[in-house]
Amino acid sequence: MTCAGGPWSAIDADLLIVPLFQGEGTAAIADLDAATGGDLGRALATKEFQAKPYELSFATIADKTWRTRRVMIIGGGSAERGTDLVRKLASAAGLAARQRSVARAAFVVRGSAAAADLAQAVAEGLTLAEFYGGTYKTDDPPPAASPVWTVVASDAADGAAVQAQLAVARGRILGECSNLARELSNEPGNVLPPREFARRATALASEAGVKTEILDETQIEALGMGLLLGVGRGSAEPPRVMVFRYDPPGAPATPVLGLVGKGITFDTGGISIKPAEKMEQMKDDMAGGAAVACAMRAIALLKAPMRVIGIVPTAENMPGGKAIRPGDVLTSASGKTVEVINTDAEGRLILGDGLWYARQLGATHLVDVATLTGAVVVALGKVTSGIFGAPDSWVERVRAVANRAGDRAWPLPLFDEYKDQIRSDIADLMNTGGRAAGSITAAMFLKEFAGDLPWAHLDIAGTAWADEAKPFLPKGPSGVAVRTLANLAFERFDAQG
Repeated sequence: MTCAGGPWSAIDADLLIVPLFQGEGTAAIADLDAATGGDLGRALATKEFQAKPYELSFATIADKTWRTRRVMIIGGGSAERGTDLVRKLASAAGLAARQRSVARAAFVVRGSAAAADLAQAVAEGLTLAEFYGGTYKTDDPPPAASPVWTVVASDAADGAAVQAQLAVARGRILGECSNLARELSNEPGNVLPPREFARRATALASEAGVKTEILDETQIEALGMGLLLGVGRGSAEPPRVMVFRYDPPGAPATPVLGLVGKGITFDTGGISIKPAEKMEQMKDDMAGGAAVACAMRAIALLKAPMRVIGIVPTAENMPGGKAIRPGDVLTSASGKTVEVINTDAEGRLILGDGLWYARQLGATHLVDVATLTGAVVVALGKVTSGIFGAPDSWVERVRAVANRAGDRAWPLPLFDEYKDQIRSDIADLMNTGGRAAGSITAAMFLKEFAGDLPWAHLDIAGTAWADEAKPFLPKGPSGVAVRTLANLAFERFDAQG
């Protein structure tokens, strides 16, 4: 992927892709319309093309002085033309170009944000379009190779052009790392049990220069991680803990960003077994862990200025003969005891031990990411992640970064009264507070293990997997939160966030 400037006529590609927003008309692309002999203007005049979101229109460039012979106009609608929309337009255009077996394509950066921000968003979107989820198909022909991409930032001045080139390189890394997380999340549970997940995820990070370590069941037991051990007890596959350390030369002692991801490689629900319908999707219950691992890779490749620690506890939740039962009491590494009410509320258990361990390793600010609750899907649907935490300043910072990254998040409350729902009669906590406010009580449980550090929890149960294809996102894993976590490592924050 390269970045180019100059007039559109000089771009050497098989297909030139240009976003056009409602209300602009051909005046915004007058030279291009002239090059097509007025075809674009006629399509707009007859309403054959109305620039609706993700609508496509193709035309041949008749002007022989242009190096590109074909143009694809993609509609941007009438919404605000910021980076989130431009990222989606680029992804939709990338998918369309790939379906048409285009070998070389150029995407023109247009929008209302800074040129470098738009260029980065375009690079991310085009790269996200390269993901293919059908790797186990043997009867269908493989998809066409992704085009060789050029990002066209033609309106940028010399200094801005350099920034655009750097932004494209950054966007490429973030997009590739998001796709790696999607690949991990898409793997079947029999292919990616905890030990294999740990091996692959740490390899991805270590290739980029992150120091990694995998703790086995003996080391986990020595640390007293009774919550993680309890969840993994029913499976023949032993649990693991992945530890990632990024410590760049010259980085200050603080802050230290701690990232914790849920790594349940398959979730049957345990003894409190899930319904059979859609249980196959529980192979992606490690999407939070994949996001942390691949964000650590991106952080190292982008040379973030701060120290970062990543923790991914990973296990299978299976109903074996040694599985935990409703009513069992587990002791966490922090010493807190937990009465298990529902064995399907296992993600918060392993995250409890993971948050504790991140604190022990020196994290000063915490973010955990997990496909944690169906309740958040009821509350926010499949387009928005839930965000929880304390203090408000830290939660708002994480939310702002997530929104800029295209990982839309919305805050939900953590009032003290919600803790009453997870008080146990025989232990410190229950692992579920029932159906009412289910995503909130799950977050309240995690809060008990974050201590007094600034902490944010992203519940991505609704956003980690697309049940239906969209123009910019095929059905399957989304790679949510990778860009958010990576971008956080470039923020400046104090003790309170």
